[in-house]
Amino acid sequence: MPLSDINRRSFLKILSLFSLVRGYNIIVLVVAQYLTAHFILAPQIAFSDLLLDFNFFAIILASALTTSAGYIINNFYDSAKDQINRPKKFILEHLISQQNQLILYLLLNMLAIVFASVISIRVVMFFMFYMILIWFYSNTIKRLFWLSNLFSALLMILPFWAITLYFKNFELVIFFHAAYLFFLILARDIIKDLENFRGDWVHRYKTLPIVFGHGVAKIIISACILCSILPTYYLIRQPLGLMNYYFWASIPFLGFVLIHLWIAQNEKAYLWSHNFIKIWILIGLLSIALIYR
Repeated sequence: MPLSDINRRSFLKILSLFSLVRGYNIIVLVVAQYLTAHFILAPQIAFSDLLLDFNFFAIILASALTTSAGYIINNFYDSAKDQINRPKKFILEHLISQQNQLILYLLLNMLAIVFASVISIRVVMFFMFYMILIWFYSNTIKRLFWLSNLFSALLMILPFWAITLYFKNFELVIFFHAAYLFFLILARDIIKDLENFRGDWVHRYKTLPIVFGHGVAKIIISACILCSILPTYYLIRQPLGLMNYYFWASIPFLGFVLIHLWIAQNEKAYLWSHNFIKIWILIGLLSIALIYR
């Protein structure tokens, strides 16, 4: 086999792995956890000291490994409907066989337990519980419309709860940040159900759009977005530095997302609504660096 073909296959395998574990999301998660720790949970600790804190690094690494494994097992159970909803992505990710995906899933979880064990048995128990929740969601809960979206949003928040427990900081402002993020993630997750309607319907997933229809699903999404706006009235009165402008901007931006959502009538339009919220969440996580006290 020519060297160029070998290099091309190797590159595609790496790209497949990056897509499989949602490498972009993992990078964002790690950066967001460090920013949250330094600017919100433990502002008294110098950033250089935070980077040299091996126990904190172990929690970050365990979170990243567990979340990566979660994406793999979720992809494994969703492979049938992904063939319909995301055929190109399905082909790319299945350059790695499902058998190898399961081996990688187990390996990542085992490594997460190893790093968690460096800290304490309680940390090990936390991440084992997190792993079980992810598997239970992927295997069972995802097909239940009354729990799937709530469960998904909670799973996205749990890595931040891990570092909150590490620093033992339970100020009210932290819970308002978490509530804002939770409702945005919840809204985005239900929009994904609108976007993936065809595959979900074929494989009998009981999502909100399938059970109640698009109109009711849009009402629920609108309620989630409005609930995400409510914490901003508390947060904009807090000493958050330039991040206050982010929360001020949230009100008109999320209003625009609501209008776009109700106008949207097809998968491509729902994808735009989904991406608007995804980008806004990313901007919010990065704008944590603008906090000063």
